[in-house]
Amino acid sequence: MLQNIGIPGLILVLVIALIIFGPSKLPELGRAVGSTLKEFKKSTRDLVSDEEPEQEKSKIKTEKSI
Repeated sequence: MLQNIGIPGLILVLVIALIIFGPSKLPELGRAVGSTLKEFKKSTRDLVSDEEPEQEKSKIKTEKSI
């Protein structure tokens, strides 16, 4: 979805955000979005790393039963 936006689309989004939130709120909004994305990525990484040992355990169990 984001691959289709391009540079003109990003500039348009930034201009609209500047109009809506004003220049004083824009850095605060950027920090909030950045920290939210960082937390989301951390959570998805943790979920993936939690699933890997379970997959290995089930693989070992199936190998032992064979």
